[in-house]
Amino acid sequence: MTNYRRWAFTVGLSTLLLLASSPGFAQAPPVQKLSSEEDIRAALFGGVPGDRWKEGLLFEGIRPSPWMNSAANWFPGTEEVQPNEMRVTFMGTSPMIRPGQMNTSIYVELGNGDNFVFDLGEGAIANYIAARVALNELKRVFLTHLHVDHFGSLPYLWMFGTWNGGWHERLRIFGPSGRTPEYGTAKMVEGMKMMTGWHQDAFSVFPVGKGWDIEVNEFDFRDDGGVVYEENGVKVTHWRRSHAKDGASAYRLDWNGLCFVWTGDGRPSALDAKYAKGCDLYVTELQQELVEISSGVQGVPPFLARYTIDTHHTPAYAAGYVANQVQPRMFMTTHMSFDPYLAEETVAEVREFWKGPYHFGAPDGIVVNITKEQIWVREGILPDFPNARSPQFDFTNGQLIVPYPPTSRQEIQEQYVRDQEIDPDLYYPEGFKPDLLQDWPVDSDLVVPVEALPDNLKESMGAAWRHREANRKILEEQGDN
Repeated sequence: MTNYRRWAFTVGLSTLLLLASSPGFAQAPPVQKLSSEEDIRAALFGGVPGDRWKEGLLFEGIRPSPWMNSAANWFPGTEEVQPNEMRVTFMGTSPMIRPGQMNTSIYVELGNGDNFVFDLGEGAIANYIAARVALNELKRVFLTHLHVDHFGSLPYLWMFGTWNGGWHERLRIFGPSGRTPEYGTAKMVEGMKMMTGWHQDAFSVFPVGKGWDIEVNEFDFRDDGGVVYEENGVKVTHWRRSHAKDGASAYRLDWNGLCFVWTGDGRPSALDAKYAKGCDLYVTELQQELVEISSGVQGVPPFLARYTIDTHHTPAYAAGYVANQVQPRMFMTTHMSFDPYLAEETVAEVREFWKGPYHFGAPDGIVVNITKEQIWVREGILPDFPNARSPQFDFTNGQLIVPYPPTSRQEIQEQYVRDQEIDPDLYYPEGFKPDLLQDWPVDSDLVVPVEALPDNLKESMGAAWRHREANRKILEEQGDN
């Protein structure tokens, strides 16, 4: 060792010893005599009720599950739905759209990998993106009725869900008929297709596949208790709601011994008490009896608010009354303004009749985790500027298949307009011009073996498929036992 290196080593060692002896330097705590078993038990289990007493006003089974990363909040992309679990997320919660509350939509995810969208109001699609849901995962949409605040995001989902990988499954829309055909779900979808005609043609230069082949399942709104969907162990039934006009419905989803109800909008109804009876999660809408005060806050004339409630909606007193007849494990209300001055009044009016577990289904992002043993409600933390999740694909066949686009720019755009495009050589700096991709790179469907995909695409685009297969395997094994 040279003199310099010996000096440097000595100085370094001295400095380290000096730091180690300083009060601020982290050191392992000294080993001490263990506390007595009685003291340890008193400290670690003090305040834990166990079987000794009932804690607070919480009800049996209202508690977080052990796999939750946080009992206070749900963070998108951090927790997978468990095999025997149902997760319900309120993606839109208000009839009056505003930044913190999009129009009504409720997302239901099941442990078997299936998911269901109940209503898809204006702006709600942004919350699906913030919640890390790939748009091409949303293939089953159930509409309670055809007010625009319950289906306004549908054109966006259809067009951009197809663009973002929704090539292999058609969008399935379920909804009630009207008193006459022009007021039914099928007619609305026909009008949506006409409305988006230019968009469709412009996007036909991208892969489409089956993505534009909408499957409309219009059921007779009068068929109370009728089954509108029954697949993969999931059954969805419906019944009528009184919402000023014929053609409004409620839904009940049953799967694996768990049940969810969303009534949609409407006046308090004996049909709710009949068809929602005993469901795990019963969700309805409500309006508080604060018409005059709300008029000053929200700017709606009192007579207009009063008339709207009394012909279209459920007063908060009535919501609690019906919940008491349904007797769910958890009662929630949505489609309501979430404002501080309304909160206490809402609870007081609901509690006039309903004394069981109750929670607001607002603001946007509220999440409910349900198993046969436990239910827990949390606030979801949805980012303001999220990045969309990668499209999700089923890789069971070991392939990624990208359909050939239906058309090209040359077929739908005049040459003159393209001739006016500025030469890219004029605006790209030297050395920065990319290889431009102005024509689709292949002349037929692109079929790629999964193993040939870059690792990041293989992992990101197959994540939902892998999780679904793992959960289904567990469910199958439980069934065998």
